[in-house]
Amino acid sequence: MTTAHTLGTLGEQAVLARIFPRLPHAASAIIGPGDDAAVLATPDGRTVVTTDMMVHGPDFRLAWSSPYDLGWKAAATNLADVAAMGAAPTALVVALAVPVDTPVDALERFADGLRDACDALAPSCGVVGGDLSVTDTMTIAVTAFGDLAGAAPVLRSGARPGDVVAVAGDLALAAAGIRLLFAEAVDAHGMPDADAAARLAERHPEELRAQLRPSPPITLGVVAARAGATAMLDVSDGLALDARRIARASGVALDLRLADVGSPEALEGGEAHALLATFPPEGALPEGFRPIGLVVEGESVLVDGEPYARLGGWDPYADWNGARG
Repeated sequence: MTTAHTLGTLGEQAVLARIFPRLPHAASAIIGPGDDAAVLATPDGRTVVTTDMMVHGPDFRLAWSSPYDLGWKAAATNLADVAAMGAAPTALVVALAVPVDTPVDALERFADGLRDACDALAPSCGVVGGDLSVTDTMTIAVTAFGDLAGAAPVLRSGARPGDVVAVAGDLALAAAGIRLLFAEAVDAHGMPDADAAARLAERHPEELRAQLRPSPPITLGVVAARAGATAMLDVSDGLALDARRIARASGVALDLRLADVGSPEALEGGEAHALLATFPPEGALPEGFRPIGLVVEGESVLVDGEPYARLGGWDPYADWNGARG
């Protein structure tokens, strides 16, 4: 019987030699992985940059997420932040710290997830570098870059009274997925259980896929910018909470229509990674966006004209069973 290679048995250079060929190529890369730093072409002269971290425990559970899922999600969540600025993702830098006894094929599957997410969501985007280290707690850090292609970035601060509030993407499935995982994919002691999660995925495939392997509408970020979006962000922490961020940044109120949002749960569900945007009232919304409310005077979030006081959403420092996926 062949013993599976781990990071400890192979060493960093051999591991990287197995991972690099699996990573997606970035069309913008002049110099990719292999040197001390990558070199990217930036025709616009400006670069959109964002970073995000995923830590085992508060951000994901290995009993629920496969290495492939984690690679996909690490890419998708960062691509969504670039898209929310109205930019096209161009490159990712990925830093990964894992226990020394991690099987090397787990890192290969992680790389496959990165590649497939980029291919599906942002085909010209690829991994241009990163770092590999050892820790007792698996930690993933991704930095993403984007190109504005001459357009102005879409900020959170541009919404004005009279604008239409619109969204692209689903608002409820990912939140339903995490609720199901915490309710049904645990053992008798409330700890995450891989077998229970597998059974749950057979009964609720859409909800768990939306949570563990999200597919944000990345290309619609540029579409929204070209259509004149006045404000936009990635709905990662819950619709009501993220709408409040636009409201405060813009000095306005967002009045959401519950019938168009879909359900009360969609107001507070986290990790949807939909794009929330505001558009001038004249003209049609770009394809892929649907109206869910209006921008009005004030500086808060309303639902059907009434103040929505609940904070809701995801807060990494609040106690929500200790994890979010």
